[in-house]
Amino acid sequence: MDIIDTIKEQIETNDVLLYMKGSPNQPQCGFSARTVEVLMACGERFAYVDILSNPEIRANLPQYANWPTFPQLWVSGELVGGCDIVTEMYDAGELQTLVKEAAVAPESE
Repeated sequence: MDIIDTIKEQIETNDVLLYMKGSPNQPQCGFSARTVEVLMACGERFAYVDILSNPEIRANLPQYANWPTFPQLWVSGELVGGCDIVTEMYDAGELQTLVKEAAVAPESE
C-alpha cells in the first residue's frame, strides 16, 4: 500500500481524525496543543496521527489535502482546516456540532 492509500484509508476509517505534531497527551507544537484542547472540549473521541513519527505522511499529506500546514483536522472524510479555523469554529459553537454529528453518524458500508 503506498502512502496516499494509507492516508485515504486513515481518513475514511476515522470519523474524527487529527494529523498533528506529537500526541494529544504530548503535543509537540503550540498549534497542535491548541487544536487538541478545543477538540477534547467537544467531548467526543478522536483519532490522531503523529506526523513527526510518520515522515512519509508529513511529506505527502499537504499535497493530498491541498493544505500546507499542520495540524489538520478531518471530520467525516472532509478537511475542516488547521488550528485557526478549528479554534474559530469552536468559539462559534460550530465545531462541537460537527464533531458530535460525526461521532453518532452510522458507519458507512
